[in-house]
Formats: sequence, C-alpha cells, structure tokens
Amino acid sequence: MREFDGTEYVLERGIRTDFALVRAAKGDRHGNLVFNKSTWNFNPLAAMAGKVTIAEVEELVEPGAIDPDAVHLPGIFVQRVVALTPSRPPTSGSSGGR
Repeated sequence: MREFDGTEYVLERGIRTDFALVRAAKGDRHGNLVFNKSTWNFNPLAAMAGKVTIAEVEELVEPGAIDPDAVHLPGIFVQRVVALTPSRPPTSGSSGGR
C-alpha cells in the first residue's frame, strides 16, 4: 500500500520479462517499428516490458524511410531486428514431409 495525496492505493510492480518477441509489418535497423491491425494492441506494451526485445519484421527498410509520425514503437525499446524470410508454398509434388 502506498499513500498518494492522502489516499491509500495498492501499488504493484510492472511485469518485466527477460525476452519479448514481437512481429511488425515494417521496421528499420534502428528498431523503429510500424504494426499492422491488431498487432498494434499489445506488441508495443510487450516490447516495453522486455529486457531484450527481438522484433521480426515483414519489411525491413533503411533508417529514415519510416515517417517519424508513423512509428508505433521507437527503436529505444528494441535490441534486435530480424527480417522475416518469405515462406514458399509447397511444391505440387511435395508430400508435406510424410
């Protein structure tokens, strides 16, 4: 319990994780990220909670290519950026590994 302005409140420590894994639609080498659709809801919060944040980006662009007003998560919260490898559809003769 902590008292603020004469009123007692329950104060709990924030969640701190060792690693945070997030996926973004676009990002640069500096870790500035832009999220798409529902990933914008919780990925920024998850990234801020991690001691080490690893971002997987669908489109890796050069620094400065993202408009600063369009950045959803600044690079200060991201320690590693990994470009997503496009998946290949299975070949028609593939048995899917069976």
